[in-house]
Amino acid sequence: MHSLVTASCLAIGIAFTTIASALGIPAPYAAIVVQPSGLPARHEFDLTEALARARRENKRLYVYLGASDCPYCRKYEAFLEKNAVALVPKFAPQYIVVDLRSALTATAAQLFIRIRDKSLPYADFQRAIGDERARMLVYPSVWLLDADAKPLMQMPAGTGTFQTVDEQLEILRLEQ
Repeated sequence: MHSLVTASCLAIGIAFTTIASALGIPAPYAAIVVQPSGLPARHEFDLTEALARARRENKRLYVYLGASDCPYCRKYEAFLEKNAVALVPKFAPQYIVVDLRSALTATAAQLFIRIRDKSLPYADFQRAIGDERARMLVYPSVWLLDADAKPLMQMPAGTGTFQTVDEQLEILRLEQ
């Protein structure tokens, strides 16, 4: 009986590990995964190290804000996984992918983005990078930033984001 319980617990643990590892940007993109700090009251994502790496490597940041319980995020991540062979060679030379791991329960008022010594609420971060869209917190969201956290272009967000390889490549080439 003891071995049956142990085997069942092991199987459940493996299943949860597999599910957890399947969330977020797929492994071939070699994303920097940034977990929030300050939980549960605050969900702060620190981009400082990713920006420092971008400066060292002379690259841009592809910052993805996904939620673990977001069906549209899973759809976009599945698209990335399915098309990794076509897309990773286009990402790798010019982008460092940053995967901000959130949850739908995190409100815009709780979500903060930190860059060096400055931590901004989500809406203030949007304004600080010149995002002209007045919008609520939407998952998934993507920002293309240079190594100084300056936006490279306005980005779509939410459902229907980048549904084809051609659309994703246009974004990477900064074509509007």
